[in-house]
Amino acid sequence: MVTIASSTHESDLLGLDFTLSVSSPVSSTHEADILGSGPLESAKRVVSSPYDTDLKGLDFLEPVALPLATSNGPVQQNMDRSVRTAAHQFPPSRMDPCSPDFTEPATATLLPRHLLASKAQHGLEDALHASEESEPEFEYIKPTQQQKAMETKKADKQKFETWRIQHAKNVTDEEIRLRGRTVADESLSIRELMRKDQPNKITSPREYQLELFERAKQQNTIAVLDTGSGKTLIAVLLLRHILDQELEDRAAGKKHRIAFFLVDSVTLVFQQFEFLKANLDQPIQCFCGEMGTDHWAKEIWLKQLKQNMIIICTAEILHQCLNRSFISMDQINLLIFDEAHHAKKNHPYARIIKDHYITVDDQSKRPRVFGMTASPVDVRSDFGRSAKELEVMLHCHIATTADLALLRTSVSRPIENVAEYEQLQYPYSTRLGQEMESRYGHMETLAKIFKSTKLAASELGEWCADQLWLFAMAEKEALKVERKIEKAFTNDRSGKPVEVLDAELNDLREAQTFVKEWIIAEPAIDIPSLSSKVLTLRQYLGLIYERPTDARCIVFVDQRYTARLLGHLFARIGSPHLKSGILIGTRPGDPGDVKVSFRQQMMTLHRFKKGDLNCLFATSVAEEGLDIPDCNLVIRFDLYSTLIQYIQSRGRARHAASKYIHMIEKGNRKHIQAVRDVREGEAVMRQFCESLPADRLLQGNDADLDTALIKEKNFRTFIDPVSGAKITYASSLVVLGHFVSYLDDGSSPPNFIVTAEHGQYTCEVVLPENSPVHSAKGRPSAKKAIAKRSAAFEACVLLRQGGHLDEHLVSTHHKHLPAMRNAHLALSMNKSSSYDMEIKPRIWQDSRGSIPDALYMTILELEEPEQLGRPSQPIALLTRTLMPQLPGVLLHLQSNRTSNLLFTSLQDQFCIAKEQLSKLNAFTLRIYKDVFNKTFEVNEAAMSYWFAPVVIDFKNDIDKRVPARLIDWPIVNYVHGNQCWPWSIDRPYDELKNRYMVDKWDGSRRFWSIKVLPDLSPQDPVPEDAAPSRYMNTIIDYTVSLFSKSRQRAVWRQDQPVIFAHRILHRLNWLDEYTEEENKVKNAYVCPEPLHFSALPASVAAMAYLVPSAISRMESYLIALETCDLLNLQIRPDLALEAITKDSDNTHEHRHEQVHLQRGMGKNYERLEFIGDCFLKMATSISIYCRAPHNDEYEYHVRRMTLICNKNLFETAIAKELYKYIRSEGFSRRNWYPQGIKLLEGKGHKKGEEENHKHQLGDKTIADVCEALIGAALLSYSNNGSMDMAVRAVTAFVSHIDHTASHWADYYKIYNKPTYQLAPATAVQSNLALQIEQKMGYRFKYPRLLMSAFVHPSLPSFGGIPCYQRLEFLGDSLLDMACVNFLFYRHPDRDPQWLTEHKMAMVSNKFLAAVSVKLGFHKHLRFSGQVVEFQNRDYAMELQDAERDSNGARDYWTLTKNPPKCLSDIVESYLGAIFVDSEFDYGQIERFFNEHIRWFFEDMSIYDTFANNHPVTHLHNLLTLSYGCSSYRIMASSIPNAAGTDTDHQVAVVMIHGEVIASGTAASSKSAKVKASEKALETLQGLAPFEFRAKFGCVCTEGEVQKARIGECGAAI
Repeated sequence: MVTIASSTHESDLLGLDFTLSVSSPVSSTHEADILGSGPLESAKRVVSSPYDTDLKGLDFLEPVALPLATSNGPVQQNMDRSVRTAAHQFPPSRMDPCSPDFTEPATATLLPRHLLASKAQHGLEDALHASEESEPEFEYIKPTQQQKAMETKKADKQKFETWRIQHAKNVTDEEIRLRGRTVADESLSIRELMRKDQPNKITSPREYQLELFERAKQQNTIAVLDTGSGKTLIAVLLLRHILDQELEDRAAGKKHRIAFFLVDSVTLVFQQFEFLKANLDQPIQCFCGEMGTDHWAKEIWLKQLKQNMIIICTAEILHQCLNRSFISMDQINLLIFDEAHHAKKNHPYARIIKDHYITVDDQSKRPRVFGMTASPVDVRSDFGRSAKELEVMLHCHIATTADLALLRTSVSRPIENVAEYEQLQYPYSTRLGQEMESRYGHMETLAKIFKSTKLAASELGEWCADQLWLFAMAEKEALKVERKIEKAFTNDRSGKPVEVLDAELNDLREAQTFVKEWIIAEPAIDIPSLSSKVLTLRQYLGLIYERPTDARCIVFVDQRYTARLLGHLFARIGSPHLKSGILIGTRPGDPGDVKVSFRQQMMTLHRFKKGDLNCLFATSVAEEGLDIPDCNLVIRFDLYSTLIQYIQSRGRARHAASKYIHMIEKGNRKHIQAVRDVREGEAVMRQFCESLPADRLLQGNDADLDTALIKEKNFRTFIDPVSGAKITYASSLVVLGHFVSYLDDGSSPPNFIVTAEHGQYTCEVVLPENSPVHSAKGRPSAKKAIAKRSAAFEACVLLRQGGHLDEHLVSTHHKHLPAMRNAHLALSMNKSSSYDMEIKPRIWQDSRGSIPDALYMTILELEEPEQLGRPSQPIALLTRTLMPQLPGVLLHLQSNRTSNLLFTSLQDQFCIAKEQLSKLNAFTLRIYKDVFNKTFEVNEAAMSYWFAPVVIDFKNDIDKRVPARLIDWPIVNYVHGNQCWPWSIDRPYDELKNRYMVDKWDGSRRFWSIKVLPDLSPQDPVPEDAAPSRYMNTIIDYTVSLFSKSRQRAVWRQDQPVIFAHRILHRLNWLDEYTEEENKVKNAYVCPEPLHFSALPASVAAMAYLVPSAISRMESYLIALETCDLLNLQIRPDLALEAITKDSDNTHEHRHEQVHLQRGMGKNYERLEFIGDCFLKMATSISIYCRAPHNDEYEYHVRRMTLICNKNLFETAIAKELYKYIRSEGFSRRNWYPQGIKLLEGKGHKKGEEENHKHQLGDKTIADVCEALIGAALLSYSNNGSMDMAVRAVTAFVSHIDHTASHWADYYKIYNKPTYQLAPATAVQSNLALQIEQKMGYRFKYPRLLMSAFVHPSLPSFGGIPCYQRLEFLGDSLLDMACVNFLFYRHPDRDPQWLTEHKMAMVSNKFLAAVSVKLGFHKHLRFSGQVVEFQNRDYAMELQDAERDSNGARDYWTLTKNPPKCLSDIVESYLGAIFVDSEFDYGQIERFFNEHIRWFFEDMSIYDTFANNHPVTHLHNLLTLSYGCSSYRIMASSIPNAAGTDTDHQVAVVMIHGEVIASGTAASSKSAKVKASEKALETLQGLAPFEFRAKFGCVCTEGEVQKARIGECGAAI
């Protein structure tokens, strides 16, 4: 219903118009009632005014009738969350296998040597039949592809460099703007957000703007115009004019000068930069302190001044540059002061004028000055006087448009209303407040909270007051109060006992618990739950947002907590269509306040502009400067205190028919006076500006600048005689702070001690201990602030005189950095050298040279002999020395049939007679002759070992313990007495079965006889299923391998039988899988007369064929054990061999095609290197921490790097000649034969003495083998959990004083507990230990050690306790080890790349931060500053939301934004603390892992996308797996930043077959590669393989994908 407002005010306000307003209940349902076009507007009428004409023109809204007791309406869910500014991003991986120089290696060609020989001597039959060539051997033909690859690589690099240079020239801001359109807002930088929101170029200037521009061209001017009237456009016009003049001056040879656009806040730096950048065509740049400009040298500034014509920056930056003489005033052609009304007292605006502008005597060398403001006065004072003081300060004339009517037609002015609310109660305590006051009113640290909550109860209502208590005593806020208490106690010099501190902290915790347990109901829509002021606000906001609307509103408040509480409240009681947010400053707040970052400010404004938010509860930060969209409604919930606040906040209501509402308390004369004052003040200001003559001179009267400077006449000034740099009282604090920042980490800030004597203050500044000047004392002063500056000034002068500040006032001292920080610690991935290689173990050489009278036996037997496909008999290896127990070896006996060959070493020696040894020697040589076509000399003393057949049922022999009885002596005797098994025509056919037959003239043709075929004769045709041979006419022709002339002379019996046989595949390397050709069964039809029947039984011969593989592997085991002996390590033979096995030229390149792959070598070192590297990191971390518990984390990292770097490992390995033992070659047909005895017949018998065997090894390979041996030492004792051998291995390889332990227990023995750990714990520290014990189940013996784990680096020394960085360094390596152990054993078949990729998820900041929040660790973090607190709380809320919505999914943590790093750090520091406290019990780390981490990763497949969907990985898989392409590269390099900052950007390209197909630009090369890969994936999307090959001319071998050893997942970045 509509009513007429009645007046209750004094008669001195008669004459004001009143506006009708809605009283409760509300009948209007549309925002137009408030905004000026609805029923309410039509009902407006003039009524008798109770006020005087001072407020004429203001409409008063009738106060709403407020309900006193109503039931709660629907309440929305709590939306009191800070704006989330970061979208989910997959963290960048910690790895980058796709290096910029990636080249797919060439492949060697493998051909039989005998084919090469026959090809060279084509037509000579003897070359095909010579017995020396009868053993087919293989060798590598060195490919020319390697050279071609190098040439291609070099060419691609040159193409990329050419492309990069051209690209750098073509990069424009338009590309960055394009990014702003395509990337999610949350991922954009601050500058990109600004650019995205920035309007297009300005349109034609209006007349009043041109008028003021013309005036500014002629003289220094302060333009006074309303907010939103286009003052910055006038600055643009003036800049264009000045820059045109500057170009002419430069052309005339005059000195270069530059323009400065000065602002008062960081926000405005970026905002004004984007506006000027869009409207000016000359080089321009912006700077603020957050860019690290404080530490820039003069050279950097000179570069910026040379490259740019305009610089936008905060005023303090220019002030410091002038102070340090980086730039002089005569190098500046224009000074623009934004929000010029700040130019007073010691503001940087004023200091620039006082210290540098007026000191230039030649006025022609002074720059033009232009100021902009909505009001030249921002305080309540005599306007004319204050305006003239501003004019004098800036040496300017104040000016405004001569035609205000024109201005009003150009800029919308809102309709102003007054809204009255019922009188408020005086500040009082709610029931909660009363209880708190009665219990804890004695606590000084809570005094401010008591005051704030009382004010909140009055101004906002009891619900808000209680809510403020809840905010202020939340865990994080209570920790801030706790830190203040502890800091005050630490700084107190009165010697209070620690019990005083404990008591106060105990009271604080009790107060926190009391508030936490207090039940706060949902807000009632009545008094006193809410105040009349809040209810009135709700009434008007309800009218606007009752329905969906595009209207925007800003509610201005004084206090930050008011904005937060209103935002929190209206999330519950506001309309469903009210989308509120808060906009407050970035400064640290009081307890109960919320910290907002600059980026969050920008995101809030961005969302407000987009319409995601439509109502802001804002402090004064929204009044000045910020680019905020035009609003329909502005409500001054708390009234302005100055004229400029009024003008600027009103300027936000620029929308057509907008409203500006002054909320005043009924009967409050101060409120009425405030409204009257600003309106009168604006009128006076207008009148003053309009009355100024255009040609007047500056008239200072009593307020001239000289008079102002009289106040500083006693302030000393130091001018450097070399550079002219200036130290003043005002600049001394900055200079001193800058100097201290250059001292070593951990230095505390200067400590100012002020004493009072005789009514004056004297200050002494005490600098950190490592400062060359320890203290300085200032002159007495009547003010503390001046005394403090005096002391800082004296300290700066002493520092300059001592040479500790240079001529530009920059510190000559730099932070101490470890000596080895820049040492070259890396090895080239490609560098390789030729090294000697041991091909035989020393055991043979050491035992040869005598006739033994006793031997040891090692039995070689198949675990599953049936897999061989024919009968076999075990063979014994007889040696002079006892052989170690060696693992078996897997042999591929037939296609898809395998069996382990077992080595059983008998411990008992047995005596051997000379005659017996002679027989065994004959048996051994017969195997070499008949099976391998080698004839060796008879020299028993030179033999390394002998073979002997073992009785088939040896396992059942009761005399098994007597090795001699296990030898099948009848076979030995028969072989010794017979050269062959003689065949004759009268032999029974059954005796021809199961014989081992050899071609007498071609040793490569060997057969197993199966049976006699009586239906066939020698002259019959060869059956069709026979294996191919040179002669295929008849069976006898097929059998005989003689060449033509010999065949003509040979005569054979025609009555001999035909034997069906299998031709024996001359396969010596049973370690490798069968090839397709080898799988074919080769039938043969032969006659017995031309063949040699071996005296060896077929079962023995069948086993003898496995001997080369057995000897080869056995010798490799023995060499591996010799490696361990070299290092004094006891390692399992199988692990030792795996650790030294390099099976290709590029074993280290996981998932790339293996070059020169040696098949059948077994496992290579890569998995052991993976776990060994992790243990190496952990072991050295522990040792370094133990030896230097007081060092900083950076020193730890550098010292550890010198130990674990590849270069150190490589040099140690070279010194120990480890390269000799590395197995880089697979099975060799030549090398398995024994050394020491002379070869008489057979392949290679003409060669002389064996030369030293060489192999090519990369430097990194040798270092990797070191780490693999550490891994082998660790795994050798995994069954009992001992790490002693791995510790000893680390000591052997790092070869450094920082790691000398030989047992795990040695670490704790060398640990000297630091003082802080042993000191008595306070109640706070003990309480923390108790909380952790209740939560984690571990009782800390040293609570101070635990406290250290939760002290953030922002508190370098927390009561003598260091921050968590040292423990985090230790815990990081411990956690790594636990995660790697889990993955290694749980996924035994996964390659290191897969393990690394999936470990990334387990140790990622994102996951560990989630663990931190889940365990509540974030609540215990001690820090300084509000940024950390806000980020932690914001992330914790998001994580909890994600977990709640996950329906039990274990990977819910991947859906959040990137968390603050400190959250993950404290998990690692906690692990470090519990490890040290438990006396280095690694079991505590495993327990933590199993209880709190393992559950998340039971199913690792859910994290495949965490690693494998990375764009670089995806591209790698697509190219290699889908397209079979190997000729591609991803390269990165730097280019100048297109956005104009001093930091270069990185550009990356994807190049396929020499063609750049995609590029990406970012701040880091890793991110640039990601972007380039994303674009490449878009380009390749949908291409079929044949289309890909056609488009890019890809001719890579199609079989490469199958040959490449690529796992299920691609490489991660």
